[in-house]
Amino acid sequence: MTTVYDFTVKMPNGDMKSLKEYEGKPLVIVNTASKCGFTPQFKGLQELYKKYQDEGLVVLGFPCDQFNNQEFADIDETTQFCQVNYGVTFPMFAKIDVNGENADPLFTFLKEQQKGLLLKNIKWNFTKFLVDANGQVLERYAPTVDPLKMEQDIKKLFS
Repeated sequence: MTTVYDFTVKMPNGDMKSLKEYEGKPLVIVNTASKCGFTPQFKGLQELYKKYQDEGLVVLGFPCDQFNNQEFADIDETTQFCQVNYGVTFPMFAKIDVNGENADPLFTFLKEQQKGLLLKNIKWNFTKFLVDANGQVLERYAPTVDPLKMEQDIKKLFS
């Protein structure tokens, strides 16, 4: 059975990283954008990461420019923006597509596992997926859902 740990993703520097490195850890996987109305959600995502990282939770951010070009062209500018403005310390990856024929395979998998209101397609930036420690996609949260509203579901992963 395929899990999120079977995928390889691109780092901001162009290197490839296997998600097997996170095997056994619950994940929050989110498509992000630096110039979006939901950008302040970085604060809540960082808060969840900081609060639960000792228990194994990892937040993985994937910048995406597919929705009204709300991401910087330069990935270094993106990562610096997230660190300076929101104190982001969780892993950020290279800019990707989440929909269409060039969609990253990880996001194609996530969408197949948890469909949203637009069936499989991701509606906007800050769509969040909760993955258990076995790599199974448990939940999909709409862009409008504040990351802190995910906390009860996250807590269940540690009980």
